[in-house]
Amino acid sequence: MTSSTEPSVNDALLPAEEHVLSTLEKDGRRRWLEPKLSTGAWWRRRRVVAYALMVVFVVIPHLRIGGKPVILLDIAAREFTVLGKTFLPTDTLVLALLMLSVFLTIIMVTAVTGRAWCGWACPQTVYMEFLFRPIDRLFGGVVGKGGPSRTPRSAYMKVARLTVYVALCVFLAHTFLAYFVGTDRLSQWIRSSPIEHPTAFLVMGATTIAMLFDFLFFREQMCLIACPYGRFQSVMLDSQSMIVAYDPVRGEPRQKGKRLESKSAGDCVDCNRCVVVCPTGIDIRKGLQMECINCTQCVDACDDVMVRIGQPKGLIRYSSQDSIARKPKRLLRPRTILYPIVLTLIVTALGFAIASKSGFDTRLIRGKGAPFVSASNGQISNSFQVRIVNRSDKPQTYSISIVGAEGATVQIVDSDQLSVAVGESKLVPITVFFPSRLTAGQGNHVCNLVVKDQLERTKELELRILGPSIR
Repeated sequence: MTSSTEPSVNDALLPAEEHVLSTLEKDGRRRWLEPKLSTGAWWRRRRVVAYALMVVFVVIPHLRIGGKPVILLDIAAREFTVLGKTFLPTDTLVLALLMLSVFLTIIMVTAVTGRAWCGWACPQTVYMEFLFRPIDRLFGGVVGKGGPSRTPRSAYMKVARLTVYVALCVFLAHTFLAYFVGTDRLSQWIRSSPIEHPTAFLVMGATTIAMLFDFLFFREQMCLIACPYGRFQSVMLDSQSMIVAYDPVRGEPRQKGKRLESKSAGDCVDCNRCVVVCPTGIDIRKGLQMECINCTQCVDACDDVMVRIGQPKGLIRYSSQDSIARKPKRLLRPRTILYPIVLTLIVTALGFAIASKSGFDTRLIRGKGAPFVSASNGQISNSFQVRIVNRSDKPQTYSISIVGAEGATVQIVDSDQLSVAVGESKLVPITVFFPSRLTAGQGNHVCNLVVKDQLERTKELELRILGPSIR
């Protein structure tokens, strides 16, 4: 029997001094964040940007360039349209350069402006902070103020809030799918019965559920746990990168109340306003943190307090680690020099690759078996296969001819193989007939095989025909 004086397992554990994550209590329970709202100058700017981006996100799938969508990532058909240009999986160089340029642009922007993407343009932040949190405040009775509701929501208000969430997530799910299936196909699905397209309906339903899970339950944890961007910032940022930062030189030591009596106290009045408005629940006064998304809510809250106590704004501001430490600002540094140079080279290569992209690709493959066959009429024949890949946006019928070999002809084994659908790849068997005199000297003759589409675009392939030699 265990003695009552013996320490228990819980007594042996050290008490947690602080939150491991801003969304976890000390005992491991979920800490639900209901940030208050500070409607300062920075918030008003972000609101304009956020609502403009919401319109852009919805409108982009409907825009056309030359009859093609601005963006359409048709994974099922393996076609990727960007700015009216359609790319196929075989466009490996173009797709690789495109992805590399996007990735390097993110790194360069982060090195200069910090996490501006997270706080200003990320769809997670835009919809969470300027669509779903306002809905929470509306049904919680704290419109324009934020923070926890004064009274618990009634069952009616919970159902009404959930209904609004479902309606918005259904709309956003359809908008999201439009980027992958196109607005024309999506509109047909909406007007028809789900029985006619069960797979598409299930995808839409799963996307809606995923969005509901994110915005209703997971919320700010998407930034803190799931998104890798915050973890990458340690290698993307340097001491000169722009961040939202608290100035400890000016603010410390903290002391509650106005600064009329004590000259030794810092400007921070320890009001905790910067903490209660933070959508990720951190204390910006602890320095640069992975969870900070540079949303500037703490800036607006602190500026409001500074005005009230008669102190200058900017105790929390857009700055850099070096500026906070009173070190000189250096715009030109290795990151801001090398990144633009490398990005310029990649974008130039991408532009050249797109400009030189042909409407079709061809490749010549020598046939199996004997290198040549001699006929009784003095003709020699070689067998080949021509690989044709249609990269245009319309079906094409191709023609094949030979130049540089007098008396040579090309026979198409199956003429139907010359009709190639959009994005399709076909292997066309051909036989080249030529007089034996062409190879009488060296046993071979070099000429060109010409492949032409309906738009008169041509490609020439070097063709080496083999035959008997006379010594």
